[in-house]
Amino acid sequence: MTTTLITGANKGLGYETARRLSAAGHTVYLGSRDAERGRQAAERLGVRAVQLDVTDDESVAAAAGIIEADGGLDVLVNNAGIAPEHRGGEVVVGAAELTVELLRRTFETNVYGPVRVLRAFLPLLRRSPAPVVVNVSSGLASLARVATPGTPAHRYPGVAYPTSKAALNMLTIQYAKAFPEIRVNAVEPGYTATDLNGGTGTQTVEQGAEIIVRLARLTPDGPTGGYFDAAGPISW
Repeated sequence: MTTTLITGANKGLGYETARRLSAAGHTVYLGSRDAERGRQAAERLGVRAVQLDVTDDESVAAAAGIIEADGGLDVLVNNAGIAPEHRGGEVVVGAAELTVELLRRTFETNVYGPVRVLRAFLPLLRRSPAPVVVNVSSGLASLARVATPGTPAHRYPGVAYPTSKAALNMLTIQYAKAFPEIRVNAVEPGYTATDLNGGTGTQTVEQGAEIIVRLARLTPDGPTGGYFDAAGPISW
């Protein structure tokens, strides 16, 4: 039995990923910053809830202790993320308005969060016979796309969110090199309608979760240190 933890999973892509992986036979821990919302979401799916705030050391350590006591972990999906430069589906903080505080807040969840969680769960993953880490990134993290005129990524005016996801991509590569026994990859779900963008995304959570689920089910001979969307590898 494969045991999987998904952060930020009480709604959106995380919730759909939990649903799909549970249906595929995984024992799923639905991580949620809000314990009650997480409990309700887990109850609807028939999975296990664990309170986990990726910005809080004690919360992450407590979650790791619970999952370790229950038997360990095979798959970690770093899904929790924020985009405070968005308001109602529009970017309201561009380069001219960017502050260190907003950038720090974005990095606290989108970059420091995955580092905090992976560090806490690394001992469990290294004991798994087939450990996997999926970092939920974004197409806006692709330097190639952002630098190419005419692409949606090039037209995106925000700074904090794509910068944080580009940093997550670098973490993905470095972790994959450091731990070759773990399949560590970044995924681009696509422009999915979630609370992150005020529901303005052009695809459903079912479509967006496809690549997350696919990479979460990797076998030990699968790729590592890569960056993928539903069609395959994409440019960093």
